[in-house]
Amino acid sequence: MSTGPLELVVLKFPGNDFKGEIIPEIQKAVDAGVIRLIDILLAIRIGDEPVRVLEISEVEDEALKRLEPVASDVTGLLSEQDAFALSADLPADSSGALLLFEHSGAAPIADAVVNAGGGVIMIERSPRA
Repeated sequence: MSTGPLELVVLKFPGNDFKGEIIPEIQKAVDAGVIRLIDILLAIRIGDEPVRVLEISEVEDEALKRLEPVASDVTGLLSEQDAFALSADLPADSSGALLLFEHSGAAPIADAVVNAGGGVIMIERSPRA
């Protein structure tokens, strides 16, 4: 099976009370075949304590538990060390999510580039802000 381009997105949220607004949108993108979730890790900083990294299976929050069906095929490509490095600057009393996903709709384009002897020189994304 071909793989489309992978993208790592690191998100941050104020507070540690995750409301789950992004979960239905991630589910829609997965269901539509636009993306495939490869891995997800959560980072939580309570007060000035060190960042705590969690897998979805370790989460007790009911809103986050709704991600389990979306993340059922996660591969574990992101390590705990990745999460600590990428979330080291989380402010006190905030949370983060590390999402690694495949642009599955672009897999045929990636195949065509490879078949033509081509390769990627650069990919750059601009955040919405």
